Amino acid sequence: MSLFERYLTVWVALCIFAGIALGHWFPGLFHAIGAAELAHVNLPVAALIWLMIIPMLMKVDFAAIGKVREHWRGIGVTLFINWAIKPFSMALLGWLFIGYLFRPWLPADQIDSYIAGLILLAAAPCTAMVFVWSNLSDGEPDFTLTQVALNDTIMVFAFAPIVGLLLGLSAISVPWQTLLLSVGLYIVVPVVLAQILRGSVMARGGAARLSVLLARLQPISLVALLTTLVLLFGFQGEQIISQPLIIALLAVPILIQVYLNSGIAYLLNRATGEAHCVAAPSALIGASNFFELAVAAAISLFGFSSGAALATVVGVLIEVPVMLSVVKIVNASKPWYETGDAVRRRVETAD
Repeated sequence: MSLFERYLTVWVALCIFAGIALGHWFPGLFHAIGAAELAHVNLPVAALIWLMIIPMLMKVDFAAIGKVREHWRGIGVTLFINWAIKPFSMALLGWLFIGYLFRPWLPADQIDSYIAGLILLAAAPCTAMVFVWSNLSDGEPDFTLTQVALNDTIMVFAFAPIVGLLLGLSAISVPWQTLLLSVGLYIVVPVVLAQILRGSVMARGGAARLSVLLARLQPISLVALLTTLVLLFGFQGEQIISQPLIIALLAVPILIQVYLNSGIAYLLNRATGEAHCVAAPSALIGASNFFELAVAAAISLFGFSSGAALATVVGVLIEVPVMLSVVKIVNASKPWYETGDAVRRRVETAD
């Protein structure tokens, strides 16, 4: 990770303060930006989201899906966590903590919106940062690439139905037209554009030229993320100033969800005899979230000033330090992991 990426949480915190201050000093500017929308999609934010997402998606080689059989145990575990456990466990945690335990300390008119934001955060598995987490945990690169490519393919078709189902269960009216537009705008179109750009660069200069381009685009992607946060907190500022406890309360179910899902994935891989170099990235992919997509969808569905948008931004705030702690856990527990009966039997069989 670069120095800038390593301290992403610091820059996010600074953007929070900057957004709150600017929103207080220049409310007219933020209202003008918020009004620049088409079909309930804010155009400035859409441009920023594309700048965030497209460079990340350019790292994904969908041809890697052909290698799925090489690591079928880890693939199966991660798919199970990402699509059968994580969205539903987050919805449950949201209902428990935000809808019940923390309700007295939260604005009553935003409770459902906060839960919706948590659901959006958990409904899409991370696409880009997992390459960093996998590298830090000595993960199998082919497995990581295959898993990300497979998740992105599934996300095109599964994100909207899962979100619609869980929002419906939360008694939130689902704006299907806006939700489907968000899927097209923030998943389908960026995936297509990213793969066209990737193919063009690979044809002209191969992997080396692609690496150089991605290195140049990465700062732009991060700046776009931070700019989006300034805008979001410019609209959320008054609410946060009046109730600063909101951020801490929203962080609780997110933290529990990360450690719960990474732990389940790690233990399931150990039980099936998967190698640690696959189990580590499997646990990390199973726990992390595609927060850029969540932020974009929350803004499109509920607006800048919604509790849903704020909840997804809290996910951005804690993502890096929390995932680094999971990396440390899986690295430190490697000797214990490899004493598992299924793991030892598979190693002996391979030998």
